Amino acid sequence: MAEQPAGLQVTVCISPAPGQVREWQLQLPPGATVADALHAAGLDAAAWPQLAFGIWGRSATLGQTLHDGDRVEGCRALTVDPKEARRQRFASQGARSAGLFARRRPGAKPGY
Repeated sequence: MAEQPAGLQVTVCISPAPGQVREWQLQLPPGATVADALHAAGLDAAAWPQLAFGIWGRSATLGQTLHDGDRVEGCRALTVDPKEARRQRFASQGARSAGLFARRRPGAKPGY
């Protein structure tokens, strides 16, 4: 039986700008925290206040202890509320060109 390496395998993912994702695979000592993972990835501590951190999509603090296989995610704040953006898109496109039945087959009944 092969012996497991001591420590934690952790992934750190950050989205610094729209359309950009940076990812690091890290080996950390047991008991490492989110802040330790960010330091190990070489991320600047000055940028941390602008990001919200989570582990597998659930909110996490910088002092939270990591487990083997965790994925630490750093997310930027939303610039627009998604519900409001959808309302604005729908208002600008109109009811006929947006929604579930916008693309119908030629000659199809309304609503299909």
